[in-house]
Amino acid sequence: MPWIPRGVRDGIVTSRYPRQPDGFGPFFFGHVHVAPALGDGPEALADAVRACPTGAITLDGDAVRLDRGRCVLCGRCVVLAPGTFRADPGFETAAFERRELVVPPGEGDDAEVAAARARLARRVRGLRRSVHVRHVDAGSDGSEEWEVAALTNPVYDVQRLGVFFTASPKHADVLLVTGAGSAGMERPLRETYDLMPEPKVVVAVGVDAASGGMVGERYAARGGVAQLVPVDVFVPGSPPSPFGILHGILAAVGILGSRPHDGAEDPAGRSRT
Repeated sequence: MPWIPRGVRDGIVTSRYPRQPDGFGPFFFGHVHVAPALGDGPEALADAVRACPTGAITLDGDAVRLDRGRCVLCGRCVVLAPGTFRADPGFETAAFERRELVVPPGEGDDAEVAAARARLARRVRGLRRSVHVRHVDAGSDGSEEWEVAALTNPVYDVQRLGVFFTASPKHADVLLVTGAGSAGMERPLRETYDLMPEPKVVVAVGVDAASGGMVGERYAARGGVAQLVPVDVFVPGSPPSPFGILHGILAAVGILGSRPHDGAEDPAGRSRT
């Protein structure tokens, strides 16, 4: 039985996240950072806007905004305008409001996001010890499904945190949705949501679920699952890593905040500093 000596040699491979930082984060291309001061000329910025396959970048005079809910992390903007755009590591990218994925944020966004977090915290106050997740593919390309499935392997092992996948929406606390919101899945997704007991949380996983991604809004897709069911947490990425998905689930049910290292408070009101 070769697995016995291998297990003794390798030791425990299960991640300690979120109790301890995981070494995976610093090496993962998690999101694109937009510099507060433009470091590129108008031609380079215009090239970056044209090169973006999903139209995630908008340029209005001297103001550049990036919609991480549309960004598929292709890296073209980083190459064409490196003084303005930078590839940043990390996987803790979940957001409580769709507008929170647009950077830099607009005026008034902070107060609205804080209010959304407070509302979510009140709803999920009891979901702290055991959380059951129902996953629905609403027209994805399959990449997010691989990452969701990885959550149950020995490295991530979501069961250690009291998170379990269930086949029945009647037993589910969290609805985990992937895909662009295809027209064919509109009714099944809504029926799944309606069958879930209160309180319930919806987590949109991946750029497709947030905005439609490369597909966008067309006759066969709704441009994201928020058009079909109310979404509480958005996890950007194409696809997001298993750690990113796990972070979104834990943030949704109030176990930790959306950015546990930024010195703010999590949805339950506990300080993270």
